[in-house]
Amino acid sequence: MPVYLLDERLAFPPPETAPRAGPLAVGGDLHPDRLVLAYSLGIFPWYGPGEPIQWYSPDPRMVLLSDELRVSRSLQRTLRKAPFRLTLDTAFQRVVDACAATPRPGQAGTWITDEMKDAYLELHRRGLAHSAEAWSDDDLAGGLYGVSLGAAFFGESMFANVPEASKVAFVAFTEQLRRWGIRLVDCQVYTEHLARFGATEWPRGEFLAALRSALEHPTRVGPWSFEPPEGSDVRQDA
Repeated sequence: MPVYLLDERLAFPPPETAPRAGPLAVGGDLHPDRLVLAYSLGIFPWYGPGEPIQWYSPDPRMVLLSDELRVSRSLQRTLRKAPFRLTLDTAFQRVVDACAATPRPGQAGTWITDEMKDAYLELHRRGLAHSAEAWSDDDLAGGLYGVSLGAAFFGESMFANVPEASKVAFVAFTEQLRRWGIRLVDCQVYTEHLARFGATEWPRGEFLAALRSALEHPTRVGPWSFEPPEGSDVRQDA
């Protein structure tokens, strides 16, 4: 199966032609316009330091529907204690840096290169990339970041410096997405961690069809802030 070489033109080959696990294309750049096009087509960049930019559209695709989020009993007990102050879009760069610095099992380094950091920071400035933060006093305890277009959110990475911090942030964030009508949460590839929250593997064609439908909705441009439901037990900053 061919791997396409991108040039300066703002275009991608059809995501349906991508290998199940390998890259669809290499090259191009991480200009915000190219990233927005890639995500809108169900394609995302993933590569390591010193490697050319590689673009993927895997089959199957790991997907969570925000209204089908599962929360374990132990995590529910943690949520009731409200151990963290939660915010959105208040420390985007710090969250990305922390995600890049977090060791990952089976990985010698990080795919969040300096080039990627700059690209997603620009998307954040444009109101399309977002972060969720969990704070312990004034310390950043955990968080996550990703990109939102239409009624879809494309998760990129998360980290925790304090146990349960990223889980609490993820649950509160996903529930906020649900309240906003953002139902499709792209988790990219399988992890046991996300499966415990209810994410499942979808055939690529099914994901791409759902994505096209989600993109018919308007994009909620940032900056974002939590709109906690009445009676919420999770401390959140509006």
